Amino acid sequence: MIDIFLIPLILAMLLVVIHAWFGQGILQRGIIFTDLAIAQFAALGSAVSLGYFHQEYMYLLTFSFALGAALFIALASFRTVNLEAFIGLIYVLGASGILMVLAHSAEGMEHFKSLLANDILFTTSKQLIEASLLYGGIGLVLWKIYPKTKGFIRELLFFSLLALTVTSSVQLAGVLVVFILLIAPVLVASMQSRFPSFLFAVGFGWSVCVIALAVAFYADLPTGYTIVSIGAFTAIGSVLALSKKREIRGPDSGSHF
Repeated sequence: MIDIFLIPLILAMLLVVIHAWFGQGILQRGIIFTDLAIAQFAALGSAVSLGYFHQEYMYLLTFSFALGAALFIALASFRTVNLEAFIGLIYVLGASGILMVLAHSAEGMEHFKSLLANDILFTTSKQLIEASLLYGGIGLVLWKIYPKTKGFIRELLFFSLLALTVTSSVQLAGVLVVFILLIAPVLVASMQSRFPSFLFAVGFGWSVCVIALAVAFYADLPTGYTIVSIGAFTAIGSVLALSKKREIRGPDSGSHF
């Protein structure tokens, strides 16, 4: 039994750690759907590889599309625009592009489902090693180089590394799983002050993955969608439980029309 869960559990820990770091940066910038837009464009690159190149150049196209979206967002963050609306347009473009590219593909809908949420229970040892090396390299850059940068270069490096991370994680886990692991753990962690935020986010995210893997296996459910559902449900409940009530103003305290 341990042989079945060992690789997915290690992969889940890697995904949670790297995405929790980027999730903190996204939350601090207040651009929550950045990761979803970049992940959607990464998925579009994967769809283009399937639809037009018979799955050749998969990684190159996936990264190129993800990096393109990241560059657009990095440029927009230094301009006077409604950034959330701009990111929403990128997301819609990516989502509609996937459906258009896969419209005439016999495997289109199955590929689309796997792009949204993949089954990490079937991750191979080779995929795990490749992901470990990639995320280790990204972590080294974040530790040694990223703190020395500033301004546009800092933002460009952040979004480029995020695009590289998402390129791998979308293929391994799917767009929706990436979004959950980026946002849910850090959002819940931000609601408490008893424990270090990053460590709390990692613990929360990994707990969700462990529970979801067990539920998916024993209930014969899709692993990716189970992680998304349990992660979203747990985060919603935790945020409501940990957050404070907002003071409601009386009818005479506000402005009058």
